[in-house]
Amino acid sequence: MSTKFLSRLAIYSLLIFAALFFLAPLYVMLATSFKDAEQIRTGNLLSLPSSLNFESWGLAWSSACTGVDCRGLKPYFLNSVILAVPSVLISTAWGAINGYVLSMWKFKGSELLFGFMLFGVFMPFQVVLLPMSQVLGFLGLSSSLGGLVLVHCIAGLAGTTLFFRNYYTAIPKELVNAARMDGAGFWRIFFRIVVPMSTPILMVTLIWQFTNIWNDFLFGVAFSGADSKPITVGLNNMANTSSSVKSYNVDMAAAVIAGLPTMLVYVLAGQYFVKGLTAGAVKG
Repeated sequence: MSTKFLSRLAIYSLLIFAALFFLAPLYVMLATSFKDAEQIRTGNLLSLPSSLNFESWGLAWSSACTGVDCRGLKPYFLNSVILAVPSVLISTAWGAINGYVLSMWKFKGSELLFGFMLFGVFMPFQVVLLPMSQVLGFLGLSSSLGGLVLVHCIAGLAGTTLFFRNYYTAIPKELVNAARMDGAGFWRIFFRIVVPMSTPILMVTLIWQFTNIWNDFLFGVAFSGADSKPITVGLNNMANTSSSVKSYNVDMAAAVIAGLPTMLVYVLAGQYFVKGLTAGAVKG
């Protein structure tokens, strides 16, 4: 055997092992969710279910208990949808406008302002819990979905601005200058020239924001009320609810349901995410 063949075999073997190791928890979750209680007791984590039993999925969705609330994950899932959609759209649009201004309509101190905004990318969110709770209380948005939307829009603004600003710096300035000479104003240039060229970075930001907001637990548990808890908080409460018999199949089905939207987003739009990154999303 040639050295090239052996090296390629070693690389592919390592990649296959890494992929199997990474996918093992997902396999265990799926396999367990389709088992009944008897199969869980008598089998092992890696054994396949004898048949596809969707009963645990129905229980996880509509009747599993989180404490004394036995409505399943359905209300929490709907809360996350109501929370994620406006948060993603607003923070993305806000970041696009900021990036447009900071890259093509620079003003005195714009670079300093952008530098300060970058602190928001690296600042731990635990730091803002207390001041943010005070702001939400002042605005009358405590323990509400509207308050959570506001929190996620503000928390995601630094990242979305960074994405769009770095992408827009690669757009030829001649296009904008020619549009100005033709009499186009701020918004006309943005909507007629910049936005049509923004598809790659737009997809990156939408996927990034949706993943972060849907999977967030810290803000959800800190700022939500009894009727506004997102699915991550509901899943945590369900898994930690004590009972005489632990229904691992229901917990696993609930975990898959909670993670399914983000998995689908990456499966359906993952190629756009990679294209957007390579098109300039992380260029300085």
